[in-house]
Amino acid sequence: MGALKARFPEIRAPRSEDICYATSNRQAAVKAIAPECERLLVIGAPNSSNSLRLAEVAERMGVSSRLIERAADIDWDWLGQPSTIGLTAGASAPELLVREVFDALRERFDVTEEIADHTPERMTFKLPRELVT
Repeated sequence: MGALKARFPEIRAPRSEDICYATSNRQAAVKAIAPECERLLVIGAPNSSNSLRLAEVAERMGVSSRLIERAADIDWDWLGQPSTIGLTAGASAPELLVREVFDALRERFDVTEEIADHTPERMTFKLPRELVT
């Protein structure tokens, strides 16, 4: 952060508890659903440590997982014909992409959506005023 502050003196980082909250909450959700899943898809950017961590948590629990950015990235051969697929997203992945992946799964499988019980996320991360159009 020091190098960024030197170059951009007005930069403000999010409070660390905001990011930790979102990350730990989603990791706990993956731990809760992993025992019931044959495969797990994580929606997020490949450079998102949060999203990568979600896939790693599933893998450590014995669930084969893949990080994808959107529905077009699903490797259908890898996915196979599992009876249960877990779906989660990194904290910065928009709900629109989650719905896109869910719809792609529904096109190929007889899908029943089941929302896992988890701690509701009430925090919002707003764009800086300069970026709002």
